[in-house]
Amino acid sequence: MGFVTASARSTRGRGPVRAAAATLVTGLVAAGLLAGADVAAADGTPQQQAGATATIGGLKTYGEAVVHGDGGDQPVSAGLFEMSVEGGGTLQTYCVDLHNPTQKDAKYQETPWSGTSLGTNKDAGRIRWILQNSYPQVNDLAALAHRAGVRGLTEQDAAAGTQVAIWRYSDGADVDAVDPQAEKLADYLQKSARSQAEPEASLTLDPPAVSGRPGGLLGPVTVHTNARSVTVTPPADAAITGVRIVDGTGKPVTSASNGGRLFFDVPERATGGTAHAFSSGGGSAELTVQASTTVPVGRAFTSDSRSQTQILAGSSESTVSATASADWAGKGAIPALSAAENCAKGSLDINGANTGDEPFTFDLMDTGYTIPAAASRTVTVPLQEDQAYDFTITGPNGFQQRFTGVLDCRTQSAETGNAIRTLSEPSPASVGGTAGGTNLAATGGSAVTPLIAGTAIGLVVIGGGVLVVLRRRESTGR
Repeated sequence: MGFVTASARSTRGRGPVRAAAATLVTGLVAAGLLAGADVAAADGTPQQQAGATATIGGLKTYGEAVVHGDGGDQPVSAGLFEMSVEGGGTLQTYCVDLHNPTQKDAKYQETPWSGTSLGTNKDAGRIRWILQNSYPQVNDLAALAHRAGVRGLTEQDAAAGTQVAIWRYSDGADVDAVDPQAEKLADYLQKSARSQAEPEASLTLDPPAVSGRPGGLLGPVTVHTNARSVTVTPPADAAITGVRIVDGTGKPVTSASNGGRLFFDVPERATGGTAHAFSSGGGSAELTVQASTTVPVGRAFTSDSRSQTQILAGSSESTVSATASADWAGKGAIPALSAAENCAKGSLDINGANTGDEPFTFDLMDTGYTIPAAASRTVTVPLQEDQAYDFTITGPNGFQQRFTGVLDCRTQSAETGNAIRTLSEPSPASVGGTAGGTNLAATGGSAVTPLIAGTAIGLVVIGGGVLVVLRRRESTGR
């Protein structure tokens, strides 16, 4: 339903009021290099997100493995990473992107499989089975060793064997664990794996954007979560605008559970707000929901810094959050926009609904598009792998929304063979969990060869001739 993913970042704001409903989308993608910097909005306004946000800290429990390729054998470290969750909590993850480096202290966002290489990987469900049937979900190492038919397992062996089995499915890698017990575990997990469905998100709001006329309820926005309940935070300027967050009966709400329906109650004469322009009767507001829960095993985590994609192996009680926005106007076009990366199509899908009484018209790379009144459309923007994008869509009544990110849909092996990238320093920094008394670099990094300089991503200018497909969706009635 068009959730905004980690890499489909969105910023919202209200600039000067524009009298016309015609709008312009600018593709601001400059040719250059991106050296691990997060692609974030320049204005620093909050970005739409859903689920857990975390910073990677380093490999905690790992052993050694060897990747076999045309260029020879490449030693790598293999095991569990640890992440610190914003707001509290700890995550344990494995890598599903062997040939890409880990950027030090990179920020990650919980992401649907469809926005990662897992979305086009027929074996993604087998990876989830491995996660649920191995370390650390199975922390009885004696029992795990018995199932795998090995004499015994240390935590390092268990982590290394599990990571090796995952790489065989995530990257199609020819990789073996160095320790014989870890290698036997990897073989057992690979042969035993069965496909399982993608886990549900820890917390999302659907849809993440709504619109309508003031003087009534805008929504609904439905809560999807595995938490018992979520705390609902009203717009920051609610005291000025008069906007309330309510249920379907108009009763103010401060908490909700899975399946709960939230509405923006917008007064007919909503006023105020430094980030809004109201001279034409338009405005916007944003609500936030937050909860403490364990993130489901198998959820993907991605970073706009092109740090290697991770998959969740374990979670403490962690803070998760999501945002949704509302736009309103007294007349004319009233757009509500969200976006999601689509790795199956190699694109960014911009989902738009127009609840106004006039068409919402805009240009996208020399092509004009119109969303009729009371209708919905999806604009599909094809992108190249590793391509950074930056689109700002402007509209009537000061409407403005920006989407930024980097399309990261393929593992490196699918692009350039088995060349393993490494960084100019252990990345993340070695923070314990030794194998044979030696601190190793991050997964995907060599333990014995000279380290190559940090990777840089060439940004490709989006040309005016890029095909943009507009497909009709049924009106959502929002």
